[in-house]
Amino acid sequence: MLKHRGFPGRLTGTDFQFVIRRANMKQGAAKIIKRERFADRKNADRMADKGFMAALWAQFGEDVFERGNLDAGRLSWLFGREVVPAEDPFNPASYDALLKINLKVAQVSFPEIFAPDAEPMDFGDWDDDEDQD
Repeated sequence: MLKHRGFPGRLTGTDFQFVIRRANMKQGAAKIIKRERFADRKNADRMADKGFMAALWAQFGEDVFERGNLDAGRLSWLFGREVVPAEDPFNPASYDALLKINLKVAQVSFPEIFAPDAEPMDFGDWDDDEDQD
């Protein structure tokens, strides 16, 4: 499993995790699914989506990226809209799956991240959750 060095481990000040520490050797990678985001979601959940999208954009931009140690649960909130498969066939239960940001959809969903005068999100110490496995 590829570890995305420098990617924030979680949203600062919360327990919303963005990466996992190690691969699940017994059951394999958790499957990425498309989760519906309803209008009545809590503000903290919306902030976690925004923070994760900002981190993806800062780390990968428009480049294709490997799922690696990115959290399947957090990816699932963006999957099928802002984050889409970059390969066909796509295996949603693989650490090696290739993804990309659907820039047009992401710009509509999170305009504050992509605005020309957007301030970068503060993730604190991006390496604070990195372990040395």
